[in-house]
Amino acid sequence: MIDPRLQTLRVLRQHGTVTATAAALHLTPSTVSQQLRGLARELGVELLEQVGRRVQLTAAAHALLRHADLLAAQSERARAELAAHRTGIAGLLRISAMPTAFTALVAPAAARLREANPGLTIELVEDESIHCFDLLLAGDTDIAFVLPAPGTPAPDDPRFDQRVLLEEPMDLLVPAGHRLAGRETAELAEVATDPWISGREWITHHLVVSSACAAAGFTPRIVGRTVHFNGVAAMVANGFGVSLISRLALIPPGMAVVRLPLHGDTVPIRRHLTVVRRGAREHPVIAEGLRVIRQVCRARTDVTVLDE
Repeated sequence: MIDPRLQTLRVLRQHGTVTATAAALHLTPSTVSQQLRGLARELGVELLEQVGRRVQLTAAAHALLRHADLLAAQSERARAELAAHRTGIAGLLRISAMPTAFTALVAPAAARLREANPGLTIELVEDESIHCFDLLLAGDTDIAFVLPAPGTPAPDDPRFDQRVLLEEPMDLLVPAGHRLAGRETAELAEVATDPWISGREWITHHLVVSSACAAAGFTPRIVGRTVHFNGVAAMVANGFGVSLISRLALIPPGMAVVRLPLHGDTVPIRRHLTVVRRGAREHPVIAEGLRVIRQVCRARTDVTVLDE
């Protein structure tokens, strides 16, 4: 319902290059360029300027984008209102989530949705939080389950409706033979001098580890980095160091590790968000998806679900 050329401009602002925009929208770079040139001619303003080998949005483009974001949100509201006139929960629902929540919460919720609504087709994507926002903007997902992190949009970003769904504590993970392994709980400062395993620099786990340790009064000595919690558990089990692990994360069977809940003033918490395109939250299919995800979260005793 929004001019597709405006949507192309919105995605270009997000990705920065014509090539990346084309990939996100499943178009060719020449099609993207043609759309933007046509829009500029129609409006009588320059939207792009060449800076070296890259293009840059002009002041006129940024002014247009402010209106485009409002139009996109209103279009989503119109779709939601029209969908409310249909009977039943049917159609296509696409959900994306960062890996831990995908396994522990989203996949079970999707199975429950599919069973209760035979007319509903569900598509799932596991990806990092920043990419889930990209999928939302490009129209390739309808609900994103994410963690806020550097590079993700601010809470008041006009393109997205972001709401905190749950709080999840992080646990300390130590090797089975560690000096703290026999304890029921631990304080983070007790492992200040241990070697640490962390996520790669672009992974949220890296931020969680560094900020939690800083709050506890020390800088961790990082001896290994990984992408997934399975890698964290493998390095800890083999005596390379200690780490933090999501309460939702499943540890592979047979791993010689001990998970210790943390106590004290510096217990790290991860806050998970549900995100939709602004204006889309009341769409019946999306609203039902969000309701069932919340229902699955509430069934767990190891996280705290927050009231809307």
